[in-house]
Amino acid sequence: MSEQSHSAAPGVTVEQRRAERVAKSSIRRRPGAVDSRAVRAILDRHEGERGAVIPVLQDIQNTFGYLPRPALRLAARRLHRPVSELLGVATFYSQFRFRPVGKHIVRVCHGTACHVAGAERMSDTVRQELRVDEGETTPDGLFTLEHVACLGCCSLAPVMMVDETAYGRLTRQAVRRVLGRYRGEAGT
Repeated sequence: MSEQSHSAAPGVTVEQRRAERVAKSSIRRRPGAVDSRAVRAILDRHEGERGAVIPVLQDIQNTFGYLPRPALRLAARRLHRPVSELLGVATFYSQFRFRPVGKHIVRVCHGTACHVAGAERMSDTVRQELRVDEGETTPDGLFTLEHVACLGCCSLAPVMMVDETAYGRLTRQAVRRVLGRYRGEAGT
């Protein structure tokens, strides 16, 4: 049985409060306030729904592009759950993000076929071109770089995806051209 704090809300353990404090210090907030009306609309859609935590988190992320702290606090209150519980669910699943992402998500495949065909060289090129490491977003907010285990396009190795478009049989020059096209569309 876990220890409970007398000053916390009923049912909130010391471990949950500690996890909540750590999470609060690590979640970055996008400039500007979160539209609480949008969060309330999401919560209204899931009112009384059993097992609503994951669908609520998914809808919040679909709306804001990540899970902003104020939205999580509001959701926790409406779902009658501690924020630490929502954070526990969100950190368990890799689909959830705690920081804003770029307009375009660049995913470089590192599956076996891509690895053998030079995925690391492609990742190096993307990192050099974007000047970010994996998991980071460019300062202009245009790109977020992700390392993925497999994109399922093994016959096209090495492969990267930008948003939902796959680019295969890549070379360093092809990577530069693809990223340049997206920059050109953005006018940067």
